[in-house]
Amino acid sequence: MTLENRNAFAYATIVAMGGLIFGLDAALISGTLNFVAEEFGLSDLQIGSVVSAPAFGVLVALPFAGYISNQLGRKKTIQIIALLYVVSAVGSALAPSFTALVSARFLGGLAFSSLSMASMYIGEIAPPAYRGKLVAMIQINIVIGLSGAYFINYLILQWTQSEAGWVEALSLDEHTWRWMLGSEILPAIAWFALLLIVPESPSWLLLRGRNKEARTILQRILPQEEIEPHMEEMQGSLRQSNEDRSIRAQLAEIFSRPMRVTLIIAMTLAIAQQTTGINAVLFYAPSVFEQLGIGTDAAFQQAIWIGLSSLVFTALSLVLVDRFGRKPMILWGMVWIVASLGLCSYGFYSARYVLSEADIYGMTEIPEFHRMFEMAGVEYGNDADFKDALIAALGEADARRFRGAIFEKAAKINPVLILVGILSFIGAFHFSVGPIMWVLFSELFPIAIRGVAIPFYTLVTSLTSSLVQQFFPWQLATLGGAGTFLFYALTVLIGLLILMRFLVETKNLSIEEIQRKLILRSSSNA
Repeated sequence: MTLENRNAFAYATIVAMGGLIFGLDAALISGTLNFVAEEFGLSDLQIGSVVSAPAFGVLVALPFAGYISNQLGRKKTIQIIALLYVVSAVGSALAPSFTALVSARFLGGLAFSSLSMASMYIGEIAPPAYRGKLVAMIQINIVIGLSGAYFINYLILQWTQSEAGWVEALSLDEHTWRWMLGSEILPAIAWFALLLIVPESPSWLLLRGRNKEARTILQRILPQEEIEPHMEEMQGSLRQSNEDRSIRAQLAEIFSRPMRVTLIIAMTLAIAQQTTGINAVLFYAPSVFEQLGIGTDAAFQQAIWIGLSSLVFTALSLVLVDRFGRKPMILWGMVWIVASLGLCSYGFYSARYVLSEADIYGMTEIPEFHRMFEMAGVEYGNDADFKDALIAALGEADARRFRGAIFEKAAKINPVLILVGILSFIGAFHFSVGPIMWVLFSELFPIAIRGVAIPFYTLVTSLTSSLVQQFFPWQLATLGGAGTFLFYALTVLIGLLILMRFLVETKNLSIEEIQRKLILRSSSNA
């Protein structure tokens, strides 16, 4: 690897740290839900609002992200995003009410556009032979953040159960969820500081007519003999695009006939990636595992396994994406996802829930536990009916507060089967559509419209994600685990069938070569 390539790797690594902060921000909330629900007295839909607030925030940010990145540059836009993460983390940790917490997390959602901005920046500075690996680094940083968040939550939970003096001095047991959310502050500050040393994107400089500066940056990331050919390719891409640089004109080009296949591929990926239910599983992991009857502490432990599985399979994807190509890894990965979700659905479908009188007598930690005697000996065929009965007997607050202990007694389920299904799903997602969607987003669009196109399709995936997160608690309560996971499997299957027809291979091609290939494919499908 040349010195220039090492520079490109260094800059990409720093920018990809936005994925790490995103992972922390997204997954830390998973360990706080019961604490927040108890402190603020929240319903299922309100809990959904706390979790999904960032996803709605990014819906507001993304329509402006492309415009801001085109006006201020990729670097400054990403620096603004880093500051938003800092402010959001501080506000979330100190939130005095449900409304304040949702507002702070909504502000953090404005920063979730870091994923589209990072993939855009890395796609513009990466040599074609390394682009897949470098863009996939965003996903591996996300899963490092997710893994770190699950571990931090578990560690803080264990500390609250110790009798150490410093635990009481820091009020860890009283403000558990605030310490969990506050753990994001220092990494966010560190990311902002590191961003000061990365250069501006040469593609953006060329787009703004600053050719000399663009060439200077290229000298830092490409061997000398590759600079002029690369400059000519970028200039050719600009000449082929509509000279009108307005957002309206760029959106019109996204929906134009030559971009038809690109539209189908990008739209399908944007929707299918999130209708896998990945963020429902990641952000509600302890709640899902509680329903397996393994107890609250074990549920937090199993969430760590999700993080580790994510890390291993994302690293494997990072190694193989430029060897095997994007298309086979996406398609076979989606087949794997459908099979894994089907296994989870079957595991919940075969489960039964029943409490004996002895079980109820043993749960003395529940105030007025005798309220559950009317449930004694009654077998419930799915988790949704069982939770409805619990709420009717105990009320929503106590049913949620003691759900882990109750499911531990009542669940007649194969937890290993469902755990294997969930971990298999996590592995499949992070091996395929998770990281590789961002690789394709960095490759599919011409330079002149990528400032609008990447945020536009990220907006689609974020809207889908926000809906999944908002309604997952309701889905789980209404459809049960079996129906919820089956729904996700069917939506992924539809996306798989579409991509089998339209997805093209982009491995080792320059962005300009990819455009010619897609335009030719659009013409043949006209």
